[in-house]
This record gives sequence, structure tokens and C-alpha cells, in this order.
Amino acid sequence: MSVMQIQQLTPALSMEQRLMGFDLGTKTIGLALSDVMRTIATPYETIRRSKFSEDIVKIEALIDEHDVGGLVIGLPLEMDGSEGARCQSTRAFADNVLKRRDLPIAFWDERLSTVAVERTLIGEADLTRKRRAQVVDRAAAAFILQGALDALAAGGGGIAG
Repeated sequence: MSVMQIQQLTPALSMEQRLMGFDLGTKTIGLALSDVMRTIATPYETIRRSKFSEDIVKIEALIDEHDVGGLVIGLPLEMDGSEGARCQSTRAFADNVLKRRDLPIAFWDERLSTVAVERTLIGEADLTRKRRAQVVDRAAAAFILQGALDALAAGGGGIAG
């Protein structure tokens, strides 16, 4: 498979395969899973980053365990929509995944996803700073994935591969 537009994901998946969302940070990877109908994103896990070869073993185990058919990776665009160094790193991560797994991958604009999640965790959930740090990455991954799922349901959206 390859990196594709978000609307190309659904035809590339088998019935009832989940999507996995990613919020790639420098120290952690937040993960989220869709339900089998691909309508709801749920925060799942945060992986503390080490070497890619170690991270991908954990990710592949989760892909297999949950019958994940495609990946939605948050693309950290600059506020003006341009791509910076973090986007290059994210695209390199996707390329490395594709060298190991034949899965469709789509990018989703993640601008302000962490900010939105932190505001929710502070305001509505009233979580302490320590507890927020434990859940923000996987919650951001769910925010990213839910945006993609909503766009799929509406028949479009997203950003180019």
C-alpha cells in the first residue's frame, strides 16, 4: 500500500477493520483505535519512544491484536499550512512503517489537536497536570482519528499524502 488521501482509505480496507490513529511526539506516540464500524475513535495507549525498530514491534503487535487495516497519522503542519521539520519526520516515520507493513496510511492535519485536548482535560475533565501528561498523547491521537472518521463519514476532507 502507500500514503493516500483520507477518502481513499475506506475502499482499501476489509469489512470491520479498524483504523489506528497516531499522534507522533518527540518523546511519545499516542495511539487511538476506531471501532469496527469506523465511526468512533477511542484513546488507546501511549508508547514512550525509543528506536523505531523497538517502537514498531509494539505497534505491529497492536495492529495484529486489533485487526487494524489502516493508519491515520497526524501531520504537524505549521499554522500557515506549510510543512516544517516535524512534517519531514512524520513522513519518514510513515515511510518506515510502509517498509515493514503493507497498510494504507493517510495523514490528517493535526494543528492545535494537543491544545484542544489539553483545554478539554483542564476544563471539563478537571485532571491534574500529572494525570493530563499521562493521557494527552493518546487523547490527541483520538482527536486526530475522530476528525478523519468524521471526514470519511461526510465523504471527503483531509490533506494530500
